[in-house]
Amino acid sequence: MAGERGTDGSLLLRFEGKEPVELLLERAGRMPLPPYIAGKRAADERDASDYQTMFAREKGAVAAPTAALHFTARLMDALEAAGVRHETLTLHVGAGTFLPVKAEDTQDHVMHSEWGRIDAATADRLNRARAAGGRLIAVGTTSLRLLESAADGAGRVQAFAGDTDIFITPGYRFRAVDGLITNFHLPRSTLFMLVSALMGREAMQRAYAHAVASGYRFYSYGDASLLLPG
Repeated sequence: MAGERGTDGSLLLRFEGKEPVELLLERAGRMPLPPYIAGKRAADERDASDYQTMFAREKGAVAAPTAALHFTARLMDALEAAGVRHETLTLHVGAGTFLPVKAEDTQDHVMHSEWGRIDAATADRLNRARAAGGRLIAVGTTSLRLLESAADGAGRVQAFAGDTDIFITPGYRFRAVDGLITNFHLPRSTLFMLVSALMGREAMQRAYAHAVASGYRFYSYGDASLLLPG
């Protein structure tokens, strides 16, 4: 096994042998919990189900899109009964989602890329819902980034399959998304910059101050917020 170090700190490994790498990972690997969880305790058997959303279908992500951890079959039934429709996308969340912004100027920050897919039929249903006066609420920042990457200049979502490294900071003009469900994020992170772009920095600072004062739980296994721009 040899490795090459990338400029972003990643390591490319080459395994010698004929067995599929997926089998080797299951045999010797460990659940890749976020560092703020893994630094406090080892992964246990419950994490295999706890750190997985009900929507998971395809292998390939190295982290869960944790905003979706809040959804259960019971909640989905209640939303359906209330007239709230849902669509699913394919997201392969990357390890870069945990990286802090170290550059003093955000223009110098190299955004990590993540792979996602939206099929044509799903894109068409999303566009028809918005055209009928509905709102498109993304569940998770990764879903939002994928939807914004797939949207054209008129705000219509197009079929998409590939990598996206879109970096959303205050001043960004949202094209496809009308709101966001997301957890509470680390300071100096690209995720906090994204929610500040959606809601305004001062509004998010007030929201986070309230969350801290009220004892809300932050990060992957924490509480969620519904963000709707005024």
